[in-house]
Amino acid sequence: MVSARRLCRRSDPESADHLPEDLHPVLRRVYRARQLLDTDDLDLSLARLIPPDRLRDMALATDLLEKTLRDGRRILIVADFDADGATSCALAVRALRAMGAGHVDFLVPNRFEYGYGLTPEIVELARPRAPQLLITVDNGISSVEGVAAARAAGMQVLITDHHLPGERLPQADVIVNPNQHGDSFPSKALAGVGVIFYVLTALRARLRENGWFSQKGIPEPNLAELLDLVALGTVADVVPLDHNNRILVSQGLARIRAGKCVPGIRALLRVAGREPARITATDLGFLVAPRLNAAGRLADMSLGIACLLSDSDSEAEGIARQLDQLNRERRQIEADMQKTAMTAVERLHLADSGLPPGLCLFDEGWHQGVIGLVAARVKERTHRPVIAFAPAGENEIKGSARSVPGLHIRDALDNMAARYPDLLQKFGGHAMAAGLTLARDRFDHFRTAFEDEVGRWLSEDDLQGRLLTDGELTREDFSLELAELLRAAGPWGQAFPEPVFEGNFEVLESRVVGEKHLKLAVRSAEGAPTLSAIAFQAAPRGIAPDWPRVRAAYRLDVNEYQGRRGLQLVIEHLEAC
Repeated sequence: MVSARRLCRRSDPESADHLPEDLHPVLRRVYRARQLLDTDDLDLSLARLIPPDRLRDMALATDLLEKTLRDGRRILIVADFDADGATSCALAVRALRAMGAGHVDFLVPNRFEYGYGLTPEIVELARPRAPQLLITVDNGISSVEGVAAARAAGMQVLITDHHLPGERLPQADVIVNPNQHGDSFPSKALAGVGVIFYVLTALRARLRENGWFSQKGIPEPNLAELLDLVALGTVADVVPLDHNNRILVSQGLARIRAGKCVPGIRALLRVAGREPARITATDLGFLVAPRLNAAGRLADMSLGIACLLSDSDSEAEGIARQLDQLNRERRQIEADMQKTAMTAVERLHLADSGLPPGLCLFDEGWHQGVIGLVAARVKERTHRPVIAFAPAGENEIKGSARSVPGLHIRDALDNMAARYPDLLQKFGGHAMAAGLTLARDRFDHFRTAFEDEVGRWLSEDDLQGRLLTDGELTREDFSLELAELLRAAGPWGQAFPEPVFEGNFEVLESRVVGEKHLKLAVRSAEGAPTLSAIAFQAAPRGIAPDWPRVRAAYRLDVNEYQGRRGLQLVIEHLEAC
């Protein structure tokens, strides 16, 4: 069952813009619809980054780190087990070593044994390494018990995180998080890797000011050389690409395209079949990040971090091939789980009451590391918040939630925790994604409470799928030149979506390729040029629809094959007309 989607035109702000006079009219329209109205909004140079000192307690963090380096103390990075956590960890280790730290190591929890974040169990695991400073990256803001255990063990703790805080903050020595209460940092959208990049940038400035590099006889590191890691982690975590994040991603992409990325990213691109010189943010999100995430989903993210830390092309490629194999296994597991999930959704849809406003799905055979992907796929097809659960021991289940516009999923879970104090064991996350743990026998109660909570926030209209488009194109706009221009006008991503256009087309040819993808030859009007188009996953039963005319929502794309480049429409939505 797939809910119907409506095509809706993005609104154009009424105010005048101050964009360049010679800007292509289609690109002007696209920028205006995304509220970019000034030339300064197009400046993605590093000089336009928000200064690090705008983050709360940054001076305290640099005090702590400078003293740690000067005293030669042992540092242990505690990372999250996703791509944001892996890039954050690799960035921290590389930068601290380059700044003269002699004892830097990392620890990443195995999600199946220890769960998320800095827990008391992770502190015990860290003890044999005798760290004197723990630095959390992409986690820690909810680690109240873990921080207390670390402090009791004589360890200092610096938390760097971007997740939303709960009512209680951990009693760390310092917390740097743009989303903590009282922080006036203008961009709340930094990923975990962006936060630690800011901390390390501030540390380098402090060390430079105090003559550290000349005293130690070491070159001052250029942290811009690590922006490839920042770009990958930012895109992988699907945080909003506000102006500040677009700078970070744009600069990181530029380094990758110039061949100046770490060997691990180069190797991951190679196994994915992509040339670094022409990659986009979409390639990072759909090709590199899944292979890196596969380690944390099926095995141990230490493997992914090792790939990003390697300075050897051959070693990095060997690890990248292991990650690629894990990703193939992940895809098969995910496909089986999706089939089970959609069968359950079909049953709900056929029931007298139809689909509830929020979906909770659980299966005894589901894999903990893949439930987030299943929730995302079901959300895309049903246009409503989804939480997928998997077993997590004898008496617990873990859930991964994905939301839709209009429902802040972490706030919704917070409300449920307040209304039913014994229902959730723990939870955390963002506006659009969250994780949680329940007692197994509380699933039915939770499902009912979740449906009620979502119903309080979302109307029936909110649950109808909408695909926002940038309007129609003229015959002259269907050109390789415009496709290239739009590709270069990014980076595109969350909250700054790649342009999607709509229009009616005559279908000249339609066939199935790759078992379930639809390959089309279309034209926009009588006498117009024939256009190549592809609609991925549009023929799940292997049969091409016999439609003489279609209405489509599509992206302009550059198709590269055997050294030749041509225009291709990538179809996001297709219906007979």
